[in-house]
Amino acid sequence: MRSTSPAANRRSRTPVIDAIAAEAVDLARAAAGETSRPEFVGDHVGMVPEGDRVVTHYFACLDPAYRGWRWAVSVVRAARAKHATVSEAVLLPGQDAMLAPEWVPWSDRLRPGDLGPGDLLPTPPDDPRLAPGFAPSEEVGAELGWELGLGKARVLSAEGREEAAVRWHAGDAGPDTPIARSAPAQCATCGFFLPIAGSLRQAFGVCANEYAPDDGKVVAVDHGCGAHSEAVVTPPATEAAPPIVDELGYDVVPSATLTEEEALGHS
Repeated sequence: MRSTSPAANRRSRTPVIDAIAAEAVDLARAAAGETSRPEFVGDHVGMVPEGDRVVTHYFACLDPAYRGWRWAVSVVRAARAKHATVSEAVLLPGQDAMLAPEWVPWSDRLRPGDLGPGDLLPTPPDDPRLAPGFAPSEEVGAELGWELGLGKARVLSAEGREEAAVRWHAGDAGPDTPIARSAPAQCATCGFFLPIAGSLRQAFGVCANEYAPDDGKVVAVDHGCGAHSEAVVTPPATEAAPPIVDELGYDVVPSATLTEEEALGHS
C-alpha cells in the first residue's frame, strides 16, 4: 500500500528549484573563485536542486591539473529570506576526469624480489602455506631416506661436500650479508625453510617463500631475511592527544616568598 501521509509525500516528491537560489550564479562563482583562483573557474554548466531552497551550481574547472573536473557550489535560502548564502564549495570529478587508480593493499601489490635489507614481511596467522610444526607430515618417511648412489656412477665425496659448504656459507646465502644481519630471525626457525637431504641438511636448506629474495635457492641455517614466517606485525603508531592547557584556573603565589629577580621573571 502506498502511504498518503504528508511526511511520505515530502520525502518522495522532487525538489522544486528555488528562484532566488537559482539566480545566485555570481555568488556561487565568487565562492568557487575564493576556494581556488578566479581564473580557474569556467562557464556555468548547470544546476541541480538538492532540496527545498537548496541549489547546487556547477562550473567548468580550468585548472590544468584537474582536467575534466568541475566546481560544485551549493547555495541555500533560508525561509522567508530574500537572499541566498553559500553552503559548500567543492571540486568534483566529471565523466572524463583523471582519477587515481583504485587502491590495492600492499600485500596484493608485493611481488617477489621487492624485499630488501631491513624490510620486514609479516606472515598472516592463517597463511595457507604454513602449518603447525607438530602436525603430522607425509614426508617424514621420505626425510629418513639416505643416498644409496643408485643410478649414479659417482656421488659427492666428503671433500666435495665440505668445499660446497664453505662456498655456500661464505656467499650471498650465508650469515654475513646485509639482509641476513638485519633479519628478525634465522632461516633455521623459519617455516619456509626446507632442509636439504644428506649430511649437509644440518647446515643448509632451500627457501620456499616466493616473496623472499632467496626463493628456490640454497641458504644457510644462520641466514635470514625480512620474509621470515614469524615476522612480527608492527602495530600502527598512535598519535598522542594534544595537551590540554587550563587557561581559566590559576595558582596564587605569595609575593613575599619571591626574590626581586624571581618576581621579574629571572631565574
